[in-house]
Amino acid sequence: MERLIERTMYASRWLLAPIYLGLSLGLLALALKFFQEIFHVLPNVFSLAESDLILVLLSLIDMALVGGLLVMVMISGYENFVSQLDIDESAEKLSWLGKMDSTSLKMKVAASIVAISSIHLLRVFMDAQNIDARHLMWYVIIHMTFVVSAFAMGYLDKLTKH
Repeated sequence: MERLIERTMYASRWLLAPIYLGLSLGLLALALKFFQEIFHVLPNVFSLAESDLILVLLSLIDMALVGGLLVMVMISGYENFVSQLDIDESAEKLSWLGKMDSTSLKMKVAASIVAISSIHLLRVFMDAQNIDARHLMWYVIIHMTFVVSAFAMGYLDKLTKH
């Protein structure tokens, strides 16, 4: 009975595979939204104010960071929790493939969230004259919460490794 339970639990890791595949659909949706923004801004690039163009570009950078985060979570999560990827030796291979355990993945996710939050905060500050001071304060507090959380996770990881 114990052996059956253990085999079932081990095989259940495959239930994560469709979730990681679903993240690729999220990546597709993000790519479509990215190019929608590009096609929206290009015809108007000469009539846009510089600050408006910078806001759009920061939004595109935000999307690129989220896309990278999706790829990292999708591939590393699959490798860590489901199965190793069988990449042909002749194919281009990502340098971090097979080297990112769940702890380093968690740290990369935290760092990516801080970077995404930083860009979002910069976008907010670029448009600060149109935003209530109370809302600005909350944006900063939330961002600092992400920063402190990422720092604390890194510090705890350092403590547990020693």
